[in-house]
Amino acid sequence: MFRKVMGGVAAAALLFATGAAAQDFSAARISENIRTISADEYQGRYPGTEGERMVLAWLQAQYEAMGLEPGGPDGQWLQPVELKRYTPVPGATAGWTGPDGAVHPLTVGTDITVRAATNDGRASIREAGVVFVGHGIHAPERNWDDYGDLDVRGKVVIVVAGEPDGERFNGDYATAYESSAYKADEAFRRGAAGVLTLVPGGAASSVWAGAARGATRTRTLTPGAADLEFSGAINHDLAAAWAAAAGLDIGRLPDIAGGTFRAVELPGVRLSVEAAETIDTLVTHNLLARIPGTGHPDETIIYSAHWDHVGGEAQHPNAPGDDRIWNGAWDNASGTIGVLEMARQISAAPRPKRSIVFAHMAAEEMGLMGAYGYAADPVWPLETTVADINIDMLPLSGPTRDVAIFGKGQNDLEDRLEVLAAAEGRVVTDDREPEQGYYYRSDHFPFARAGVPALMPWHGVDLDEGGVAVGQPAYTAFFEALYHQPADEWSADWDLTSAVENLTLLYRLGLDLANSDDWPGWKPTSEFAAVRARSDAARQ
Repeated sequence: MFRKVMGGVAAAALLFATGAAAQDFSAARISENIRTISADEYQGRYPGTEGERMVLAWLQAQYEAMGLEPGGPDGQWLQPVELKRYTPVPGATAGWTGPDGAVHPLTVGTDITVRAATNDGRASIREAGVVFVGHGIHAPERNWDDYGDLDVRGKVVIVVAGEPDGERFNGDYATAYESSAYKADEAFRRGAAGVLTLVPGGAASSVWAGAARGATRTRTLTPGAADLEFSGAINHDLAAAWAAAAGLDIGRLPDIAGGTFRAVELPGVRLSVEAAETIDTLVTHNLLARIPGTGHPDETIIYSAHWDHVGGEAQHPNAPGDDRIWNGAWDNASGTIGVLEMARQISAAPRPKRSIVFAHMAAEEMGLMGAYGYAADPVWPLETTVADINIDMLPLSGPTRDVAIFGKGQNDLEDRLEVLAAAEGRVVTDDREPEQGYYYRSDHFPFARAGVPALMPWHGVDLDEGGVAVGQPAYTAFFEALYHQPADEWSADWDLTSAVENLTLLYRLGLDLANSDDWPGWKPTSEFAAVRARSDAARQ
């Protein structure tokens, strides 16, 4: 099947290279449209503000002029996304009981942190058993299972942050298993009542003090997040006390980094928690436009980008300097216009067999909230969503030999892209910044987490003129000067050559997918392969 699929992509690359399916991405039009939606009048495009209303109205008008149909729920352009912000109510309590029946009150914020930031904002736990689950990871594709056969229903699990080092967990590049969201999902799936992260420092350490301070901040709940009763953290001293009470030596527990560890219950240790949070609700919106397919309209390719940025003076009243608007021209007016221009070009081509949706996601800067909202309540079924191609910050440079992507090695969308890039003498590379964890930081990730193959291109640095030696420091300086800074404003001096190059490749990739009958898949070592496999029957 792989040979058949790649043959189709290679043929498509030849057709495009010879002009059989021409397109005309206009750098001038892209630049002018970026200038429009990143102007001061749009106020930094913060969710729930006039800036949101303006940018969504402008995008809708553009799609209506192209003749696209609404792609949102019930034939609408907009998909509401309800965001819940949780703030701890003072007075939370916690305590533990040992095997001897002795009760040990805990001071919340000093001994333990507790958050009831779940759907109802309430936690009431009485005498729950406690289980240490190491990293809290179940990764069958890596022959890794911290839980083993231990039943944790109704219990509180203690996890260690992060993931094991080494090539089993992707070497320098992190996997999704390191995230607290994954650990909460896994614990919830197994019926746990709560999750506590073990902080390596003692009660008097600075690392514990930082964790305790962070636990008091307002938190926005990710749509579709695990509805655990509570989450929180404990320091090493409390963990050692629990272990000792259970007759265990915390220093002699099995090695959690070797792959043979299995969850350990703390016999006789019971935890009780009472906590509450106030909930404020903000409604923001994704905007979706659609080209229905001629043969398989129920199968969907999504091009996505987030329209929001971090706002203006109302959101940053104490910001230094005179410029109080974070215009977000690069991040992500550029990606927003990239998706819009993609729609313009594809709508001018013959209609494909599969449907294509152009999705402008809300609240990415708040934690990918619009994309998570879509994944939790998809307008078009995720089981028959072929792929998500996400555009977050177009490359702004002269032509490059490299097509950098986030998450190289995750799925075979990159193999298809490599064939198309090779036809132009280019190569697909990783993002060169493993410490950033980029694959888990933009709107493609909620799709990947739900099993949909997802691809995100990034800024190449191997310039046709000057190579990496010139391109890398130029990119680094540009990023440091603009990323999440008021200086991220449109400039007539931007070079959009590389943006047009990448958009052209993504156009060819999307249309190839939309005119084929096959389904891109995850690599065998990807943590998302098992998620996708659960819905295989829907794609037969």
